[in-house]
Amino acid sequence: MNHDIDIKKVRINCFRQSKVPGEFMLMLRVPGALIQAKHLSMVQEICERWGNGTFHMGTRQNMDIPGIKYEYIDEVNKFIKNYIEEVDVEMCGVDMEVGDYGYPTIGARNIMSCIGNAHCIKGNANTYELARKIEKLVFPSHYHIKVAVAGCPNDCVKANFNDFGVIGIHKQEYDIDRCIGCGSCVDACKHHATGVLSLNANGKIDKDTCCCVGCGECSLICPTGAWSRGTKQLYRVTLGGRTGKQNPRAGKLFMNWVTEDVVLGMFGNWQKFSAWVLDYKPEYLHGGHLIDRAGYKVFMKHILEGVELNPEAKVADDIYWAENEQRGNMHVMPISEHKPCGPQE
Repeated sequence: MNHDIDIKKVRINCFRQSKVPGEFMLMLRVPGALIQAKHLSMVQEICERWGNGTFHMGTRQNMDIPGIKYEYIDEVNKFIKNYIEEVDVEMCGVDMEVGDYGYPTIGARNIMSCIGNAHCIKGNANTYELARKIEKLVFPSHYHIKVAVAGCPNDCVKANFNDFGVIGIHKQEYDIDRCIGCGSCVDACKHHATGVLSLNANGKIDKDTCCCVGCGECSLICPTGAWSRGTKQLYRVTLGGRTGKQNPRAGKLFMNWVTEDVVLGMFGNWQKFSAWVLDYKPEYLHGGHLIDRAGYKVFMKHILEGVELNPEAKVADDIYWAENEQRGNMHVMPISEHKPCGPQE
């Protein structure tokens, strides 16, 4: 039966093909992985009314509903209209018309996040609020991108394995007069972070600022408040991480100590950069591959166009990728097979 179905058209509406002929799985977006609990009753109704009665929490924090037969897709699309309106348009501020056709595109994948500082004691950032702001910039779009937001450098959401990983950090502030020299922060940094703190001869703290990751373990453990997270919310951004069969790799550090304005300015340029790389002809290609095709220097020029960096910001001068090569010489090929970048004459 699948041979008579336009699979690509169905996939655009966020339905994934099943190994069972004629059946599909709906992937509901949950930007930032946090929604009102009332929507769960809607999910249950879809599962029991049109699906096979089961539910899957997707690896990208989608709410996945398998077992939907092709002939029911139009009904399901109409049924989820209010959900899309409430979640993407009202909650995230996405500028799009919501019709009876369901999702308009599958391009940008669901933006993942951990629970962040809305709950976690180690969280430096409100992850789901930032994820919703990013959603507004990258969706709807036919250009493929994966984004994850982590509340701290623990990176529970595995931001490092996304095209863009955004990690909440702070420049910790030290009040020497409140410090009693107990050494709790030194131990915490040694065991949980990068070991950049030490007690000096005066019973106060010295810090090797070059390697601080801005995690806040020192502020969390300090009994007197000598260490504090400070008032300025900052982020680290990793780039080009991915899984996959051919050349999986962890992301590399792209920007450090940047503000939310810088992060959002960068994502505001993503669709324009993707369109340019692909000569304005969208294709199903991961964002990391577009960066590879353009080269880091060209990517950086496009993605930071018009973005005003804050004084603390640092940006990688270059990035040297380290793929897990599962087959030798995978990047060595005839010139004729090299992929073009940018508008073609």
